[in-house]
Amino acid sequence: MPTEPLRIARRCRVVVDNDWAGDPDGLVALAHHLLSPGHRVEAVTSSLLSPAFGPPQGGAATGAALATELVELIGRAERPPVHAGVDVPDDGRDGPNDAADAIVRAARRDDPLTLVLVCGGPLTNVAAALRRDPGIAGRMTLSWVGGTLGAGPEYNRDTDPDAAAQVLATTGLERWQFPVETYRQCAWSVAQLQDALEGCGDLGAWLWRRYVELPLPEGFEVDAVWPLGDSCPIIGTALAAESSTWVEGAGGTTRTCTRVDTALLFGDMLALFRRHTRALS
Repeated sequence: MPTEPLRIARRCRVVVDNDWAGDPDGLVALAHHLLSPGHRVEAVTSSLLSPAFGPPQGGAATGAALATELVELIGRAERPPVHAGVDVPDDGRDGPNDAADAIVRAARRDDPLTLVLVCGGPLTNVAAALRRDPGIAGRMTLSWVGGTLGAGPEYNRDTDPDAAAQVLATTGLERWQFPVETYRQCAWSVAQLQDALEGCGDLGAWLWRRYVELPLPEGFEVDAVWPLGDSCPIIGTALAAESSTWVEGAGGTTRTCTRVDTALLFGDMLALFRRHTRALS
């Protein structure tokens, strides 16, 4: 007789923002978010795509379509809505942006669970949401995969540096940050990644296909190691932030993670992926 599952307490609710049409590690992280019992995914928003992955035009919509496909594939009863953002870097003006509107709605919604805005890409939608309603800064926590501890380039910040500068200068916004020096700790070999995903049924096959079909220049050779850095925020939203190492910023409103408990993070991810596969078999 199968045992009854333990009831897991929900720690918070989350909006997950990322450039879903870019590096597939964002979609791996989204699957983990959607399957995690420790938080509730309230909405998914799609952000600006770096020109490194081709022309940005249509990238946010393409990312939203991929995120929607993944939500439907996982098939949970609670299926969060998916909203596309804009395809241009932040210019300080407020045009139509469904993703930013969704962030504002989530932040303004009264709920016993606190809101964490998880961003694994550029901060374009976050900047637009804060301009639309500056008061939401005090109603949510931003958990961002981006920036650096020292000098040097960093993909998420540099894709939209003006948006990053605006968001990071916002007063009253509590932040958890996973800089490049930290999220690079979440490295798997390509062989590990393929082996793990191919053992997780239709979900794993769909995720691995995103890697195989990633539009790369002809003849381009990938490294043997592929970081899964976009998964970092789950350690603080659905699992246990105290298992990792953090540095508190001035004023107590910022926390920077310097060491991620990768064993907890990815052990949980694989367990949830495998449980999902067994449930469908």
